[in-house]
Amino acid sequence: MQDYFVAHWLDITTTILGLAYILLEYKASLWLWLVGFVMQVMDIVLYYQKGLYADCGMEFYYIAMTVYGVWVWKFGKKRNQTPKEALPVTHFKKSLVLPWAVATLAIWAILWYWLTLVGSTVPVADAFTTALSFVGVWALARKYLEQWLIWIVVDVVTCVLYFYKDIPFKASLYGLYVIIAVLGYLKWKRSMKAVSA
Repeated sequence: MQDYFVAHWLDITTTILGLAYILLEYKASLWLWLVGFVMQVMDIVLYYQKGLYADCGMEFYYIAMTVYGVWVWKFGKKRNQTPKEALPVTHFKKSLVLPWAVATLAIWAILWYWLTLVGSTVPVADAFTTALSFVGVWALARKYLEQWLIWIVVDVVTCVLYFYKDIPFKASLYGLYVIIAVLGYLKWKRSMKAVSA
């Protein structure tokens, strides 16, 4: 039993951090970015060890988006907002849907090709979740309601992928993420209605 935990300590630790991260995201707490930063640094090592190269590379993007997210949530303002108000939850702009969809498909294709070159055993799924996550973390940084819908898709695919790649704790966490993402979507939607009422 002890050998099992020694072999999976990184998976377990990042899973605990991931749980804290999603709960802070659910609450729309600025602290999610700090917890995310620590988790992302550790995930770089975990994903590299497991041969999930796109996920590993994605963590560097997450780290950059963490800095961006903190800045936007702390200092970014939207129209009709006073300087002391927190960044409100809003809808993903319709004008951004097509450009982001095209960008996601292009990133997926490029990553898929690259992963086949580096010998990934799961190039399609790894590239897909990574490409979609680019949009998801950006939408989170902008505090768009629909970021939760993006994460539901990412989380379902990632859950299956991580069980397949023998990362059971993290896989279970992504299963839980699906439930929290649904609840988070409903909570953020209610907060939008409360602000507009």
